[in-house]
Amino acid sequence: MLRLRAIYPFFWRVFQFRPSSCEPLISQMNKCTEEEQIFDLIERNKATLSEKQVGCAFNILWQFQKQKTSSKNVDYVKDHPQFLTLRNLTTDKIELMNDDTLVNVLYITQQLAVEAHDRLVEALVTEAWKRLERFDINVLSKFSSCLADQHLHFSPLMGKIADIVHRNLETIQDLRSLSVLMVSTSSLISQQFRERLVNKTELLFDTIDSSQVNNSRRIVQFLRNVKHSYYPLLERCNKVFVSNVSHLDLESISKILGLYQSLQFHSFEFIRMAKTKLTEMIPLCDNPASFVKLFVALGPMAGPEERKQLKSTILLMSEELTSQQALAVLGAMEEMESRNSRLIKKIASVVHKHLDNYKPLELLKITRALIFLHFQSKDIFVRLRELLLSYLKISVIPAEISILVSAISMLPSPHLDEVGTSRIEAVLPQCDLSDLNNFATSVLRWIQYDHTYLNSTTGKQLKLLQKLDQYGRQRLQESNNLDLLWEELKSLKGDWFVESLLEETIATLQRLMDEINFTNVAGIATFISRTSYLNTLLLDRIASVVLQQIEKIHPFSILSVILPFSTLNYDPPQRNEFLGTCIQHFNSYLSIWDPLILVFLSFSLAILGCFPEDLIKAIFNIKFLSKLDSQLELLPSSLNTRVHFRLMELNRAVCLECPEFQIPWFHDRFCQRLYNKEIGNMNGAQQQMYKMLAEVLGGINCVKASVLTPYYYTIDFECVLDKRKKPLPYGNHNIILGKMPDENWKSHTQIDGSRLPPGAERIALEFLDSRAFCRNIPHLKGKSAMKKRHLEILGYHVIQIPHFEWNSMALSTKDAQMDYLRERIFGEGKS
Repeated sequence: MLRLRAIYPFFWRVFQFRPSSCEPLISQMNKCTEEEQIFDLIERNKATLSEKQVGCAFNILWQFQKQKTSSKNVDYVKDHPQFLTLRNLTTDKIELMNDDTLVNVLYITQQLAVEAHDRLVEALVTEAWKRLERFDINVLSKFSSCLADQHLHFSPLMGKIADIVHRNLETIQDLRSLSVLMVSTSSLISQQFRERLVNKTELLFDTIDSSQVNNSRRIVQFLRNVKHSYYPLLERCNKVFVSNVSHLDLESISKILGLYQSLQFHSFEFIRMAKTKLTEMIPLCDNPASFVKLFVALGPMAGPEERKQLKSTILLMSEELTSQQALAVLGAMEEMESRNSRLIKKIASVVHKHLDNYKPLELLKITRALIFLHFQSKDIFVRLRELLLSYLKISVIPAEISILVSAISMLPSPHLDEVGTSRIEAVLPQCDLSDLNNFATSVLRWIQYDHTYLNSTTGKQLKLLQKLDQYGRQRLQESNNLDLLWEELKSLKGDWFVESLLEETIATLQRLMDEINFTNVAGIATFISRTSYLNTLLLDRIASVVLQQIEKIHPFSILSVILPFSTLNYDPPQRNEFLGTCIQHFNSYLSIWDPLILVFLSFSLAILGCFPEDLIKAIFNIKFLSKLDSQLELLPSSLNTRVHFRLMELNRAVCLECPEFQIPWFHDRFCQRLYNKEIGNMNGAQQQMYKMLAEVLGGINCVKASVLTPYYYTIDFECVLDKRKKPLPYGNHNIILGKMPDENWKSHTQIDGSRLPPGAERIALEFLDSRAFCRNIPHLKGKSAMKKRHLEILGYHVIQIPHFEWNSMALSTKDAQMDYLRERIFGEGKS
């Protein structure tokens, strides 16, 4: 018995060796304070390291990097001899690792910059693939992120992950893991799967802590990846960002602003708070990497003083910029509409130095920015052309060839040789409408350049244009899915599309109009308003979908839905019900809408002669206008002027059409600044008509040109007829029609206190060019109809002279034109 008790400790040491030696080693690793201590332990214990100890070593090495507690950088760790030992040991123990350790080691190796083709990384990925079906959601999401970091977005392995998520979506309850998977697999999902993911995300959103900014950022990133501006989710994510903006760093703010820009989602509350936060960072960013991010994020919305600081600092750092940093700065300067020639020249020289390192899309961005910034340098444009042509000769991807051709066509000498033309012809059968449109726009630029500077147009270019027309029509005729067609249509613009494909496109939309529903109605409506093509069947269908599915349409989409009706001056059969439904739908959201959107929405309704009192009074109050002023400060100057102009037009419309609202007119100063340089300038056609009118009316003192009315409408010509239809010269009766009144008219027949003789009337003659009419029929568009309505309220008898009548064969002689003017003014023919 005593002998057995004596040998018992021996057996314990032998058979319990692994646990007693394993635990102390992990404890020693946890007590390490720098990488050298970890590597020392690896060297001394490499013969006995277990898979758990290997995993622990990776974890601690990564913690040192994350916490920045060590002066050793990633390269130091990656190149250390004992790190190579650790990688070799790990390769031998992969099959023994549990799922979590396996994927975690893969993640850390990638963070430590181990190449994707490394033996260890390949072995880890292969083993993970074998276990894929048994991974829990957290491990699966981390693995998908690792694959995304290796740019394996379209790999069969990522497809398998997407399939697993699709099959198990109902059981997933962790939004963090789901958001990672959504971003990783976003390149592979169908539209139906996208909708399921969005719905699941909405259900899980309220289960997360509102301080979890990364979840919201990944959700917005997913929406950007799938090009889906889904307002309900964007709003909820935005609330998270706004409530946590004080805790966001430069990197996070920069990413969120970039995502919002891609999605065309505007949150002025977040932008205002982000601007304040970023402005505070200006003196804190002292290295090029961080300052470039600050310049790109803050520059477009910065005030004059902040812009001055940003530009002076980036100028000092310019020599230290990498190729990507210089490109980012150049893009930001384009967005800022910069005219700082010194900075433009400096950044362009840095870009020129790195030009050989840029990819085709980046070369397009550089070309576009340099042209926009009016930069002139023969050397850089010659080199750009050489690089673009060299890429074009070897490229086989239609989208890439489209990018290269677009960039070449923007250069100062955009001529393309036969080799380039052949590259275009080779990929035409594979092109979508967007690519075809880009090619056509480029070809038209070449034709214009050759005709202007070389005095010739090659048959090759014209034949290419004919082929583009043919393939474009063929693609439209073969389209059988409205959502897929819309993806190609939404970015189309330019002369070629309008002249060659617009009618075919409208016909295709009409053929597929039964597929218009709450998900695509806003997009289709926006497209129609942009084309100025009046198709009553399509607009009636849009109105019908809105009435039937209004509860599923987000209120933020109402502006897009109303736009074609106001732009094209069209009333659907159920006009009052349609407008009433739209107004009722957005009314409950008045307090949360951005002022910018409310101004544009109200103006669109005003064109239609619709003035909801709640909406008008929500806009014309001090609190709203102060908020709008603060937002205008964040906008580029061109957009700022556009918004202010729309507000002026809305103010004018309300004063003229709804005097009972008692809204004051407060845009005198704005209008005087805007119109000061425009009044009194006549082009050749106007001068010709002016002389004819003087002859018809009996003298040059009986007609005025380029007249500015009260409320600052401009009219081409103005005259006054007495009650016997005889012209009154402006010298009589002290009539001063061009003078601006100091206050609003008291009645629609009085101008600044001056009275017309009894029975006399004022005539406004307006020459209407093609922009005043719908593209396909001579139907007056909304703004021109509203102007006529307002001039009549001001007391004018309005005579509109359409361009297609004035330039017709019937009026090809001066006598015919004179008779036409007499008929329109006096109601009589030849005299």
